Amino acid sequence: MEFLKLLPKTILGSIRKYTRKLWVRVALMGLFAFVALGLTQLIEPLVSEDMATRLPGSSADRLLNVIANAMLAVTTFSLTVMVSVYQSSSTQWTPRVHQLIMQDAVTQNTLAAFIGAYVYALVAIVLREIGVYVDDRALVLFWLTVLVLAFVVWSLIRWTLHLQTLGSLIDTTRQVEDITRQQFEERLDTPCLGACPWTGEVPDKAWCVPASDSGYLQYLYPEALQQAACDHDVTLYMPCSIGSFVFVNEPLAWVVGEPEDRDALIEDVQRLAETGDVRTYDQDPRFGLLVMSEIGSKALSPGVNDPGTAIDVLNRSARILSLYKDETASDADPVHDRLHIRPLDPRDLIIDAFGGIARDGASEVEVQQRLQRVMAGLMHHPDSGLSEAARDLGGEFLERAQEAIAWAPDRERLVAKAAKRLRD
Repeated sequence: MEFLKLLPKTILGSIRKYTRKLWVRVALMGLFAFVALGLTQLIEPLVSEDMATRLPGSSADRLLNVIANAMLAVTTFSLTVMVSVYQSSSTQWTPRVHQLIMQDAVTQNTLAAFIGAYVYALVAIVLREIGVYVDDRALVLFWLTVLVLAFVVWSLIRWTLHLQTLGSLIDTTRQVEDITRQQFEERLDTPCLGACPWTGEVPDKAWCVPASDSGYLQYLYPEALQQAACDHDVTLYMPCSIGSFVFVNEPLAWVVGEPEDRDALIEDVQRLAETGDVRTYDQDPRFGLLVMSEIGSKALSPGVNDPGTAIDVLNRSARILSLYKDETASDADPVHDRLHIRPLDPRDLIIDAFGGIARDGASEVEVQQRLQRVMAGLMHHPDSGLSEAARDLGGEFLERAQEAIAWAPDRERLVAKAAKRLRD
C-alpha cells in the first residue's frame, strides 16, 4: 500500500507523533526564520521611500548582534537544564517517565524558539553583509527583528515559570495522569479503536501474519488496517493488545479469508502495526497506569520512605479508572467492521494501577488503608466487570497486607477500612 493511499486519520496520527519530536519543532522554527526573512523582501518594496529611509541599517545590526550573541548562550543553558531534569526524573521516580518529560511541549517550543531566533539572526547578518539588505531601506527588517526579540522575551518568561515545576514530583505525576486520562478517554470514546470487540478464540481456518521483529506493539493504524482488509477482502483479528511484547514470528494478526496477494497483505499489516523496543503512551492507557504505579512503588523504597506519594498515586489512578466503560457494551456499530481488537480487561487495569503498590507497600498501614478505600470505591462502579474485579483483587490485597502487618491493632484498623463485603 502506497503512502498516498493511507487515510486522513492515519496520516494525521503519523504527523502528531512526529510533531512531538524535538528536532521536528526545531527544524520547523528554523524554516520559519527563512520564510520570515523572505517575506521582508516582498514587503519592503511596498513601503514608501520616506518611511523606509527613516531607520539606518545599523539599527537592525545592533539588534541582530544581540540576538546572535544571547541565543547561543541561552540555548546551551536550556539544554543543560533539560538534560539535568531528564536524568534526575529518571533516577528519582522511574525511567519510564523520561520519555514523557522529553515530549514536554513548553520545553520543546522554548528550545525551538531560541534556535529559530539564532538562525534568523545569523541569516539576516549574512544577508546584510552580502548587500541583500541595504543601509537605506532597513525599516521592515528592523521591525521584524523587534518582533523576534519580543517573541524571545516571551519565551524566556514562559520558560522561567515552567522551570519552577519541571521535573518535580507533583508536576511529573500530574503529567502522567493527564496523558493517561487523555489516552483512556480517547480509547473509551472509540471502543477498541473503532474495531469490533474480540473476546472469543481464534476463528477456524484463520492463518497468521507473523511479527517481523521482537518488540512492544506500540501503535495501530485502525483506519488503514480496515482499508487493507477491504482491499484484500479479508477480516483481521489482532490477538495482541497495544503494549504487549511480541516475539519475532509470533502471530501479530489472524486473517480470515484468502487474499489474491498474501505477501502484500502481510507487508501491509506488519507496517501498520508498529513495534518498538519500548512502550509508549499513545493508544496505551495501561502503560500510564503502570508508570504511576512505579512512581508509588519507588516512593515506598527504604531509601525514599514516602508513603504520601504512594497515596497520591492511588488517588490519581482511582480517578482515571472511574472513567472506565465496558468496550463490549457499546450499542454503536463498529467503524471498522473488518478489524477485531481485544477490549480492555478491567482486571488488568487494576493490577497495572495498584498491583505494585499493594506488593511493595504491604506492610505500610496508611498505604493499605487508602488502597482498601480505593478498592471499596471501585466496587460501587456502575460497570459490573470493574466492580467484580475490584472486589476480587481487593480481597487479595487485603490478605497480603494482613500477612505482612505484624501488629494486631494495625491489622484491625486496616480491616475496618475494607469494604463490608470483604470484611464479611
